[in-house]
Amino acid sequence: MARTRHRSLDCSPGCAVEATLQLIDGKWKGVILYHLLAEAPEPEGALRFNAFRRRMPNVTQRMLTNQLRELESDGLVHRTVYAEVPPRVEYRLTERGRSLEPVIRALKAWGDAHAAMAPEVAA
Repeated sequence: MARTRHRSLDCSPGCAVEATLQLIDGKWKGVILYHLLAEAPEPEGALRFNAFRRRMPNVTQRMLTNQLRELESDGLVHRTVYAEVPPRVEYRLTERGRSLEPVIRALKAWGDAHAAMAPEVAA
């Protein structure tokens, strides 16, 4: 199992929610996970770095790199580097990352139904 960046949590009520939110915390992590779930071509299920950049034009290269590294460090994304010139790098969900599918899909469904109604989102 991948080493995580997070400290252990006391198992007080809500700690599982806190732990989950820590894993997907970050402005772009949920979007990255969504794209890997929804848009990665099957059967490979992988996206390259520039494919993320095309789908997420408002993210900086540095931020995308950092978010992908954190997802990899937490065992949610697997990074494969191919020995080619130029190097080809692909990102896939791990089994652990794929287990977040119901959470990501629920966030999208809630956003589709409610986020457009929020005044700060509409502005």
